[in-house]
Amino acid sequence: MPWVARAARYNAHMRALLYAQFKSLPYVDDVPDPTPPPDGVVVRVRATGLCRSDWHGWQGHDSDIQTLPHVPGHELAGEIAAVGRDVRGWRVGERVTTPFVLACGDCPECRRGDQQVCAHQWQPGFHGWGSFSEYVALPQAAANLVRLPDALDYAEAAVLGCRFATSFRGVAVQGRVRAGEWVVVYGCGGVGLSAVMIATALGGHVIGVDLDPTRLALARQLGAVHVLNAGAVGDVPAAVKALTAGGAHVSVDALGSARTCRDAILSLRRRGRHVQIGLLAGDQSDPAVPMGAVIAHELEVLGSHGMAAHAYPEMLGLIVNGRLPVAHLIGDRIDLEAAGPALAAMDSFPGAGVTIIEP
Repeated sequence: MPWVARAARYNAHMRALLYAQFKSLPYVDDVPDPTPPPDGVVVRVRATGLCRSDWHGWQGHDSDIQTLPHVPGHELAGEIAAVGRDVRGWRVGERVTTPFVLACGDCPECRRGDQQVCAHQWQPGFHGWGSFSEYVALPQAAANLVRLPDALDYAEAAVLGCRFATSFRGVAVQGRVRAGEWVVVYGCGGVGLSAVMIATALGGHVIGVDLDPTRLALARQLGAVHVLNAGAVGDVPAAVKALTAGGAHVSVDALGSARTCRDAILSLRRRGRHVQIGLLAGDQSDPAVPMGAVIAHELEVLGSHGMAAHAYPEMLGLIVNGRLPVAHLIGDRIDLEAAGPALAAMDSFPGAGVTIIEP
């Protein structure tokens, strides 16, 4: 009986943040506790990140959200509250996190080790109810759960699930940043600040670009050697090329807009590498890419879509040994009642750092 460890709550109710219609203000309500899928677990959510991807879902930009009402949330950390009947190697009470892309574990991509692009992926907060709740059910525990080091608290772990892990893979694996290279990061929100920190830890010389002086100041604190206020500079690619004597080796669009995507690519030196991390959705989903420069300068244009659970140990090791101080990325800490207005306000990119919801 997988639920014996929390029998007092079986068939009980939990609190969750829901929205009944796209763009309608989310509300907190009592809903039935989830049950674990046979191959999965239920996690008691101790901390969950508020991400712009959740805002896109709430706006109706994501076709994976098919049924309303809906519970958003996909960056989470907590402890296992229940295990499915077929789960082996995991037990109630273990501290865990998970990537936002939950893989099937059996498709060609998964067998190749590329679970972050699983052909049959399932994402909490999109394909099903997410982590803006006291409990969340997750499938395929064997492929997707990550044990948390004792030194990492739940809020720090919640920062990792989407933005930080995606940035880590984008900068370290896709962008292949090497010591001494110039890296320009467009957008210094949660994704961008993660990229600034990671590129700095890898020995890169980072330029942060944003419109918000507070975020630019935080980018400096996290290692950026130069920051550019896009509203004041005007031609940002030209400014980047002037600072770097020819352009960045690696550019990262951490915001996700037609303008930042184009400017990031145009900021590269010849044979540079662009990594697109920020989502391009709605009327920004099909931007004009400067393919003339891509061809003439032999530029690489790459995506980064999360990181597989099996790849977490390297990143966790760098966090535990102090090279990646993720606690500096944490902004506001709020409860579920404050999460609805905070989600609705994300169209204006308020605040600095990652907002953490503690249900």
